[in-house]
Amino acid sequence: MKNTEPHYLKHHFLIAMPHMDDPDFAHALVYMVEHGPEGAMGLIVNRPSGLSLADVLEQLRPDSEPPALCRSLPIFSGGPVQTERGFVLHPAGPQYLATLALESRSLSTSQDVLFAIADGHGPDRHLIALGYAGWEAGQLEQELIDNAWLTCPATDDILFELPYDQRLNAAAMSMGIDLSLLSTQAGHA
Repeated sequence: MKNTEPHYLKHHFLIAMPHMDDPDFAHALVYMVEHGPEGAMGLIVNRPSGLSLADVLEQLRPDSEPPALCRSLPIFSGGPVQTERGFVLHPAGPQYLATLALESRSLSTSQDVLFAIADGHGPDRHLIALGYAGWEAGQLEQELIDNAWLTCPATDDILFELPYDQRLNAAAMSMGIDLSLLSTQAGHA
């Protein structure tokens, strides 16, 4: 009997195919926070915005100098939706004012997690992003049919340990795929 249950990609990576020409997603690696019949939400995890945590803290706490460490903590461009909204992806553990448990990971959206990171008692491993990537019901499924993305399970090593510029290729290599060998032309067999 054939399994007719839909396959959802929560906790997976979306790897942009080389022919992806959408500037929001070309060469992107997206961590899928949620995917279901209503649509999907993810964070681009390999595109720094040019801002640091110090830049954000200067806006949130203008009367306090951010710790020097915060200058080296990048803020990522998480996607083109709600680019003023912040998200902190981190391993499961501490709960903050607005934290969504994602099994082995958590997604926090309240300022207290940023203050905790800056003050040295937040999650050791984290990814801070402004904005997110979103898909309406059926939209991501159509993009997958159109060969816009490869998918693989997400790993903490790629999310939190690797430099951002190595994440896309590492995710592809986790499936034995060298992106540089893939054609930039879309097609169907």
